[in-house]
Amino acid sequence: MSLVTVGSVAFDAIETPFGKTDKIIGGAGTYIALSSSYFVKNQNIVAVVGDDFPQEMIDKLGDRGVNLEGLQIKEGEKSFFWSGKYNNDMNSRDTLVTELNVLEHFDPIIPDSYQDCDYLMLGNLSPDVQLKVIDRLEKRPKLVALDTMNFWMDIAMDDLKKTLKAIDILIINDEEARQLSGEYSLVKAAKKIREMGPKYLVIKKGEHGALLFHGTNAFFAPALPLEDVFDPTGAGDTFAGGFMGYLASTDDVSFENMKRGIIAGSAMASFCVEKFGTEKLENLSKSEIEDRIQEFVKLTNFDMVQSI
Repeated sequence: MSLVTVGSVAFDAIETPFGKTDKIIGGAGTYIALSSSYFVKNQNIVAVVGDDFPQEMIDKLGDRGVNLEGLQIKEGEKSFFWSGKYNNDMNSRDTLVTELNVLEHFDPIIPDSYQDCDYLMLGNLSPDVQLKVIDRLEKRPKLVALDTMNFWMDIAMDDLKKTLKAIDILIINDEEARQLSGEYSLVKAAKKIREMGPKYLVIKKGEHGALLFHGTNAFFAPALPLEDVFDPTGAGDTFAGGFMGYLASTDDVSFENMKRGIIAGSAMASFCVEKFGTEKLENLSKSEIEDRIQEFVKLTNFDMVQSI
């Protein structure tokens, strides 16, 4: 099955309690594509960069089997840049610099070779760009997933609600779910958000795991306790990539299989936070991923020997 990823390919500069980086590779599209590449082989990206973006990183995406026909390179322009500083609890951060550059007027071009895609992952971009991608596909994919953030809820809520009507699954964090729904209870929030359009909802809770909702069904996956967490940047995108990559590789969108996808996504996110940027995601082995998934299975699998 084929997966199309739409998202930013960009530069980040990050400071956490454990270190600080100069300009490194980041962007939602980059994390999603790298993560999903370990599961699905027929993978395609739609993104834009400036001519300042290193060819070496473009080659790395290509080496991971990512089709780059949809990557626009704008001559004489700069790539998107974000800089942020994480607080001591690593759950909150302050944005220091945001330079939209080529992303400000991004017009997603869908190559003919992408038109028959089976799965579509819309990374965090403006809702109107996300909707353009859906509208420009000649055939609706089997599953359309979307990520968004508080920023778009603040400045483009009407556009976001219009886009939500056109997707199957929304992937957001708990703070975003509360803002979008106006409900503190995540169960109530999930119900209200699914009334906006998405049949499925994934709520990411960072170090506290992830929730999946569909109809009257719910599933919770814990996060893996890690000794070292250096950089949470991109963990949510890495989760989405592992989740969608797994679904595309198995070509099964049942609730039971989505539960497995949540575990796959959580496993990939746990690798991401162990190094700065995309470093840990660039050279994982199949056995490393399989072992990490089994660690999650052990966390969630037990027998009740005796009832009360």
